[in-house]
Amino acid sequence: MKNIPRIFIDQEIKSNQIVAIDKSLSHYLTHVMRTKKCLCFNSGVEFSANLADDERSLIIGEQTNHSDPSGDIKLMFAPIKRLDDMLNMATQMGVACFQPVITERTVAHHINWERMKKIVIEAAEQSNRNSVPEIRQPIKFSDLNLSNICFADERVAYGRPACAIPTDAKSILIGPEGGFSDDEFSALDSADACGISLGKTILRAEVAAVVAIGKITQ
Repeated sequence: MKNIPRIFIDQEIKSNQIVAIDKSLSHYLTHVMRTKKCLCFNSGVEFSANLADDERSLIIGEQTNHSDPSGDIKLMFAPIKRLDDMLNMATQMGVACFQPVITERTVAHHINWERMKKIVIEAAEQSNRNSVPEIRQPIKFSDLNLSNICFADERVAYGRPACAIPTDAKSILIGPEGGFSDDEFSALDSADACGISLGKTILRAEVAAVVAIGKITQ
């Protein structure tokens, strides 16, 4: 089903269901993609669908045999200025959940989360996922459970030994543009969080997220 548009439907869907759509989606299918056929997905499943004759709804067809390639990784991160790039790339890599974390050096406090949600939906549609990652409400670093997590440890670039990545690692923490504070590093170390190496150079936060995801999913 290559080149058929994929549409996220923000409700439970099943065969023979009729789903109302807005004018922008109808216009996208008929005028941009020049088709009345599409694939609809949510909650890990995908269905074929056709635009109704009135172009105001989709008629859901049969469930496809496409399995969801998404994983079960949770990405915890300090909001950054280039957050849209981070969420886009991490969604493409199969992240299941995004947890914003407010650290001491977080500078991007006013994020348009509705816009971020649209970005991850578009990334999920493009990347052949059958699900859209959850974006949770921001929490403070002090309220974060630091046990059983891996974090991008910039100290490794300066000679600190890296932690061996556990085979069952599911959670990654990425710091802000200015890095973790001394107190935050102390808290991570005290909780025996796993500081992993991202190489010998200091990476931008959005790049660090992608490299870290790759390391624990390889």
